[in-house]
This record gives sequence, structure tokens and C-alpha cells, in this order.
Amino acid sequence: MTYKDTLSLSWKNISGNKLRTGITIVIIALGIFALILIITAIQAATNSLTSSFSTMGSNSFGIRFKDRNIHFGGGGRSNAEKTKASGKQKKSKEGIPISYDEAKSFKERYNFPNTKVGIILRGPSNIVVNTSSRKTNPDVFVQGGDENYLELNGYTITYGRNFTASEVETGRNVCLIGSAVASRLFPDNNAKAVDAIISVDHVPYRIIGVLKDKGSTAFFNTGKMILTSYNNIRRLYASQNSSYSITVMVNDMKLMDMATGEARGTFRPIRKLETKDADNFYIDKSDSIAEALLTNLGFLEKGTIGIAFITLIGAAIGLMNIMLVAVNERTKEIGLAKALGSRSRDIRFQFLFESLLISLMGAVAGIISGILVGNIVALLLHTGFVIPWGWVIAGIFVCSFVGLAAGLYPAHKASKLDPIVALRYE
Repeated sequence: MTYKDTLSLSWKNISGNKLRTGITIVIIALGIFALILIITAIQAATNSLTSSFSTMGSNSFGIRFKDRNIHFGGGGRSNAEKTKASGKQKKSKEGIPISYDEAKSFKERYNFPNTKVGIILRGPSNIVVNTSSRKTNPDVFVQGGDENYLELNGYTITYGRNFTASEVETGRNVCLIGSAVASRLFPDNNAKAVDAIISVDHVPYRIIGVLKDKGSTAFFNTGKMILTSYNNIRRLYASQNSSYSITVMVNDMKLMDMATGEARGTFRPIRKLETKDADNFYIDKSDSIAEALLTNLGFLEKGTIGIAFITLIGAAIGLMNIMLVAVNERTKEIGLAKALGSRSRDIRFQFLFESLLISLMGAVAGIISGILVGNIVALLLHTGFVIPWGWVIAGIFVCSFVGLAAGLYPAHKASKLDPIVALRYE
């Protein structure tokens, strides 16, 4: 009997037991589906994060009054660690917002060579911006910066101009608008936005510029922003608990550590810290958020691999059980085949091929469904179609191994049957 005949006979036996074969395929497919789904979604999220932070550059760092503490779950601190952190927090006065005077003093005192300093104050979010005839959805946010904000955050101007030092100092009601806001309010010609008057959360502003589209992701939509001066935010929206952020850009990446050290040495006296006091502020690089998120995504990926592995073990046990049942059901058939001249090797390969085909069908079903469902996340995150080729190939190899392992014992058992005993089997 040739391999082609053996394979054909195996396929005939598989197709003759559709229900049992289908259930086994579904069990195997579920494990691969979960793996490919999560890996595809993680890769889409990684692409989106990389795109979001690439424009910020790796040669800048920020100063905040508290840590970002980004977690997806797990990896939390123990009660002892929390207690220790709480004691340290009280000692170092951690949690005190950075005031206007402190941010302004830092900008004036920080004199590290070839650097630029910007002050940022967050304004209201989820607001409506409108002209006399059009308005946006309530998903626009207001950001306050200075004349260095655009360069420090990777923005360029399509129409109009940047803030002047006088406008930043006086906090006048002037603003730059994001590309999405401009397209919504001035759909015919975005250039008409310059010098127009708009209402930002019921406050009139004159537009001095339109920002170029940087691209949007599920994490950031840079086009839905109203940028004004931090003094304007301070005058209209800020409270005593508002905290300013400071951004510093270093021209030479090699000097980043020295620049952050100089920033720490400059800001400690401004925050009135003594030599023995711990820092009550945090310095983080522009890509620190992405790094933290990607680390958490890595933990999720490892957990998914564990779940898929357990599922595939269960699938292998189920497949082996089904193949053993098939051996018992077809004992007379095996005896007849041997009596007619089939060799033990032919019987063994027949059952191995059946097990392998069922496993590979489960792999294909799980891979295709996992990629399709996983790319729903890619669609939501506005990234391209994602296919994790490495994991696809790995999934096929793993399922092939599962099929061979599950069919090995049943195939060996079938090949060793005595044809006379098999023909008498009831």
C-alpha cells in the first residue's frame, strides 16, 4: 500500500465520523485560537504604542510630581512594600504638586548646554469646541504649553504660527488647534481657521495656527487638541491642586544621563529639599510609558502561552482517547486488511495520518479565526493588518507534534493486532 493510498484511506475514515472529528478539531482549535488571538492583539497594541511615542523622541525627559504607576494587574506591591512606600512618601513629601513658581524657577535656572525646557499644564478634557455654525463632539482636550511645546512634543504647524513669548506670559485667549478639530470646524479649507474665533468650553479663543496631523491611535488622538499657553490655563482653569509638568529636550542623546542629573540637582533646592531628603518628584524619559505598557503586555503574552499549552495538553489526551476508540471500532477492519496483505507499517501510518490530519485541521481553524478576531483590535487601534508569522509557524509545529504524540500509541496498538484475533472480535 502506497503512502497516497494510506493517506486517502485515513481521510475517508475522518470524513466518515464528522461529529467526533469536529469536536476534536474544535478542542484543538480553541487552544491555538486563544494563543494567536492574544498574540495578534498584543502585536497590534505594540505597533500602536510604538507609533504613539515615536514622535516624542527618545532624547527628552519629563519632570512630574508623582510616578505614573502603570499596571495591567498583577505585579502589585505587597502590604509591607506599600507600608514602606507610605512611610517614605511622608518623609519625602511625595505627592506635592509642582507649582507655577517652581516650574518657572526651574526653566530659568536650568542651564545645561544644548537643551530646551518647556512647561505644561493640562486643561479640561471631553469638551465641545464650536464656531457659529459647527461644533465638535465632546471629545476634545485642552493643553497648556509655552513657545517650546511644539518642538518638544514633535508637532509642526500647517497654517499660521506659534505662540510669542508675550502671548505665553500674558495668557491671552489664543490657541492652536489640532487637525481633527480643524477638519470638523472648517471642512472646506483648514487654512480659514487662522484668525477665526471659536468657543472652547464657552470661552472665546482666536486661532493663530493649525497643527499638522501626527496620526492617531487608540492611546492618543493628537488631532483632537486645543493648545494654548499654560498661563491661559492657569488663569481660567487651574486650581491650587493643579500640578505643572516640565519637559526637557537634550540635543545629544549621549548626554541624557548628565542632563537628568543636572535637572535633579537644579530642582531639589527649588522643591526645598534637604540633603537627607528623598526626591519628591519623578524624572522619566519620553518613552517610559511605552516601556511600562510593553512590559505588562509581555506578562499577558506569557500567561496566554500557558493557557494555550494547558488547552493543547487536554486536546492531546482527547485526541488519543478518540483514536483508541477508533482502533476498537475498526478491529475487524484491521484484521481483514492484514489478512489481505496490509503490513503493520501500513496500519500504523493510517492511524498516525488520521491523528495528524485532525490536529492540523484544528491548527488551521484556530490560526485563521485567531488572526481574524485579533485584527479587530488592530482595526480599533488604527494599525495595519497583523499576522504573527512566527507564532503561526510555531502553532503548526506544535499541533503536528500533538497529533503525532496522540496517535502514536493507538497506531502502535492497531499495528500489533493479530489478524485472526481481530477477525473474531465482536
